[in-house]
Amino acid sequence: MLETVKYLIGSAGASGFSSKSTAEQVTDACPDLRSITAIITGATSGIGAETARVLAKRGARLVLPARSLKAAEDTKARILSEIPESQIIVMWLDLSSLDSVRRFVSEFESLDLPLNLLINNAGKFSYDHGISEDGVEMTFATNYLGHFLLTKLLMKKMIETAKSSGVEGRIVNVSSSIHSWFSGDMIRYLRLITKNKSDYDGTRAYALSKLANVLHTKELDRRLREMEANVTANCVHPGIVRTRLTRDREGLITDLVFFLASKLLKTIPQAAATTCYVATNPRVENASGKYYSDCNESSPSKLGSSLAEAARLWAVSEKMVSTDSNILVDQFYPL
Repeated sequence: MLETVKYLIGSAGASGFSSKSTAEQVTDACPDLRSITAIITGATSGIGAETARVLAKRGARLVLPARSLKAAEDTKARILSEIPESQIIVMWLDLSSLDSVRRFVSEFESLDLPLNLLINNAGKFSYDHGISEDGVEMTFATNYLGHFLLTKLLMKKMIETAKSSGVEGRIVNVSSSIHSWFSGDMIRYLRLITKNKSDYDGTRAYALSKLANVLHTKELDRRLREMEANVTANCVHPGIVRTRLTRDREGLITDLVFFLASKLLKTIPQAAATTCYVATNPRVENASGKYYSDCNESSPSKLGSSLAEAARLWAVSEKMVSTDSNILVDQFYPL
């Protein structure tokens, strides 16, 4: 109850920021980002677009990969109209396709740019069951597996950039508190929803993918520390974003329910704040393997805190993205 009250009134945490803080506010005191190159997935709308705008305002060079080049170009145009000096590169990427991820990384490396910041923001929620071209349930493929491979292939570039520049590299995985809604055997459930449409539940599949983001961060942090790399990996819960809702008014009680619910939702600038805070703020320097909410360190679910589950998921994921074999669900998800 106390945490809910703090959230509603926007009580500042240890960082000095709160649920009411905006992306611009949390980056006011950040270092000049003109030497920083950032890749932001899912920057064509919502939280990703606001994250891109604010980082561009602070001087960062942006690489915006997107499945819709038109949408990415629209985002670029909006940022340039506000910040004409921005450096923005639009590139094509379909995160649900492992081949597309590999092509994107190859094309990015051909640009011979440094890479200081990777924000794995893109995500999807679908009530409808779908399978990726690689034979994986679509929500998991897009929200987690594509980002897993993207991060894996870009790690060397990030480590090299951090070493040559002396500037800490940062990887930010955007998850959700909804990750705590998943319980049970992750790999078993992934097999079920990949093989059988009848077992698919959109909310549980989304929760699974967001839990995978949290666990990815845990194991990634362990590996980066093992390599003594000057790169950190953290995970964020952005909050639930305020959107337009179409509904029929039915009187005072319904109006009151919607009013109270609206107080739990964030505006897009508020929802982008935690990502921007973790990506840029000096107070987060050297912090890694953490989970942040409302711009303050928080705690993931019990399953999301499991180092053993994180290592297990990583091992399965490496097999899934291997170029040495096609993905066969029965091979990787034994019952």
